[in-house]
Amino acid sequence: MERNEPPDPEVVELAHRMFDLARDGDADSLLAYVDAGVPLEMTDPDGNTLLMLAAYHGHADVVQRLLDAGADVDRLNDRGQSPLAGAVFKGEDLVVSLLIGAGADPDLGTPSARATAAMFGRDNLLT
Repeated sequence: MERNEPPDPEVVELAHRMFDLARDGDADSLLAYVDAGVPLEMTDPDGNTLLMLAAYHGHADVVQRLLDAGADVDRLNDRGQSPLAGAVFKGEDLVVSLLIGAGADPDLGTPSARATAAMFGRDNLLT
């Protein structure tokens, strides 16, 4: 494919499907695609990874399975936000716990998860 050619519509459709599976919490389907070769670190137009979308939408099972598959716990989106900060913002206690347990850095990103917790009075999520 030449650089100026539009992407294959089937590839675009597959990417949209992957992001929807992460948002909707369909761990089995999403991980089947990842196991079949869909990139674990693929991003949407805003730089959100599958892990970011699952974390933000509170899908602990998807988050755990993506972490088990090797997802980068600290990958920032294009706005400099981390999956941990997104989970803190949404008050997703279990997801926060999983991300911290996987080594997520609470001081990474803008705003960081620590700053987000302080902003919304959720400091207890990071302890």
